[in-house]
Amino acid sequence: MENLNQWTGSKKTWHYLLLIILSLLILGPFIIGLWTSLLPTADISSGKLFIDNISLDNYWAALTQTPIIRYLFNSLFISILTMICQVFFCSLAAYAFVFIDFKYRNFYFYLVLSTMMLPFEAEVIPNFQTIKSLGLLNSYLGMVIPFMTSAFGIFMLRQSFMQMPYELKEAADVEGLSHWQFYLKGALPYSKLSVYTLAAYSFLSAWNQYLWSLLTTFSDDYRPVQVGLRELQSQETFNNWGMIQASAAIIVIPTLIVLYFGQHYFKSGLNEGAVK
Repeated sequence: MENLNQWTGSKKTWHYLLLIILSLLILGPFIIGLWTSLLPTADISSGKLFIDNISLDNYWAALTQTPIIRYLFNSLFISILTMICQVFFCSLAAYAFVFIDFKYRNFYFYLVLSTMMLPFEAEVIPNFQTIKSLGLLNSYLGMVIPFMTSAFGIFMLRQSFMQMPYELKEAADVEGLSHWQFYLKGALPYSKLSVYTLAAYSFLSAWNQYLWSLLTTFSDDYRPVQVGLRELQSQETFNNWGMIQASAAIIVIPTLIVLYFGQHYFKSGLNEGAVK
């Protein structure tokens, strides 16, 4: 028994050691980038990274000398609008596939799922031609319309709606609730954990979108942070690496906030489900 306890303790030690090493590998680049954002560019270029000459000057310079605030606003607006559209349209489609009986319902659902096998790169040219024909290049709508819904979101919410007791729908029919009323008062509240998950996923996907934004935006008025940061790095006169690192650190802040609150709501949803 003592040997078994020693073996178990040794196994846990190796597990924790492995987790620490993996954490350092993952967080290492982020920590280095955050540290260099506090250093002057001259020290970064000379390789003097372990010095006491740290300050927030790079952050102030990034906020005042670059259009980073405009980029942040553009990304926030695009990401929030995309998130709202995906939650709304995906939940409507999922509700229809579960609670509305119509002809070829399963066929249409599998047809929607088949679009998940197409890589985004295969959709770029037809989407670009469509947006161009509508005159929506270099606009917010041009970056939101192709991502207003997703097959993954429909699939996830459909699976969540299917786990609802059908007695709830029968009780709603007896009470005379319409589909809209049951959708708002029954389906969405019951599946709010999946809705929160889809909201966080769609927000982060829109925030990290690079290729589509690069193709459809031509000015700082509509350019999001991912493309904006790349634009700053490509400028010949912009060689202030400390400012670039500070800009990159600023860009990460909204995603960390979303992940924090997403984890909070996820844990709250799990606790409520355990109580139920």
